[in-house]
Amino acid sequence: MAVSQKINRREHILQCLAQMLETNPGERITTKKLAAEVGVSEAALYRHFPSKARMFEGLIDFIEDSLLTRINLIMDEEKDTMRRCQLTLQLLLVFAERNPGISRVLNGDALLGENERLRSRISNLFAKIETQLKQILREKTLREGKGFNLDEAILANLLLAVAEGRVAQFVRSEFKLKPTDHFEQQWTFIQQQLLQS
Repeated sequence: MAVSQKINRREHILQCLAQMLETNPGERITTKKLAAEVGVSEAALYRHFPSKARMFEGLIDFIEDSLLTRINLIMDEEKDTMRRCQLTLQLLLVFAERNPGISRVLNGDALLGENERLRSRISNLFAKIETQLKQILREKTLREGKGFNLDEAILANLLLAVAEGRVAQFVRSEFKLKPTDHFEQQWTFIQQQLLQS
């Protein structure tokens, strides 16, 4: 029973942290403010997480698990190159939109002034997504014997930059400009450009 309560308390702390990131954009979250939000003492916070950096790592673990697990499902279930790319980018945009506070962690806004290790983990996550996009694009060339007019690595970087830009706009607008707004039309245009001979 104690283990379950500890897990629930940890999850509650992370949920409160994400909520504070959403409701207090641009404001630095202190352990004192977080403890007040959770309804415990700072000492109680530290019983569950040895540092604030570990709390942010808990959010990053959630982000990585959510995105990378679903990207693997996309790879298993969808075989069309363009559809795989679209679903991967759409996943990132929908995830950010549904988790506004966490989108501040995704774009690095909430990590300013925090431990460098946290920013590295987010950079590594985006590098993994970019590598996955590059692999998707390369597989099309291998399967069909016909590639793109631009190197797959450059295209993968471009596609990810579009999604990252949408997330950045979402954060910058204090969550008013939804990352998924007009994505379908934008993707149609991008796909047409990619598939031009």
